[in-house]
Parts: sequence; C-alpha cells; structure tokens
Amino acid sequence: MKEIINITVIDREDVKHELEAPTDMAMNVMEACKAYELPVQGTCGGMALCASCHCYVLTDHELPEPSESEEDMLDQAFFVEDNSRLGCQLRITEELDGLVVKLAEESE
Repeated sequence: MKEIINITVIDREDVKHELEAPTDMAMNVMEACKAYELPVQGTCGGMALCASCHCYVLTDHELPEPSESEEDMLDQAFFVEDNSRLGCQLRITEELDGLVVKLAEESE
C-alpha cells in the first residue's frame, strides 16, 4: 500500500501546487490543502455544511458517489459544474494518487 500519494491542486489564480498526502491519517483533500496553506477555508471542519472547499475534479479517477449531504450543499454552492465535489468529502486513499483538482471560486 502506498503511504504517500501525489495530488495536484490548481488554485484560483491557476497556479499548480503539487501536494504529497499521507494515506494512513484519514485525511481528506480539504485538510491536505489546508496543510499546504492553500486558500481553502473549510469553515465547517469537513462536515459538508459550508462548501468553502468546493473544487472541480479534473481527472477521471473513480470517486465514491457524493453523499446526500454533499449533494445538498453543492445545490447551494456557486459555480457548480458536473465535476464539482467538496474537498472535505474526498478521503485521501491510494486510489486518489495523481488526482488533479481546481479550487472553485468562493462566491458571486
């Protein structure tokens, strides 16, 4: 099992950030972004209640289906696309190695 995976996060200024994330700490994409001090608020602490970690998945990784609470939150978020997900709901696992996400704009 891979202990560290690589994730690319494109910030709101289109700058690419290469992140290394551990698979053995039950982290999610939002927490990895915060650990690298990227501009993700994560106001609700990862409970799918605020959409401040809204991102677009740019790779074709097979991801778990969004939960009902994630879908409800995305229904209220700005700039939602077909590839929108909440970073707090994407657990860092070996299967996410090579994932590329772009941070969504924060509000209108």
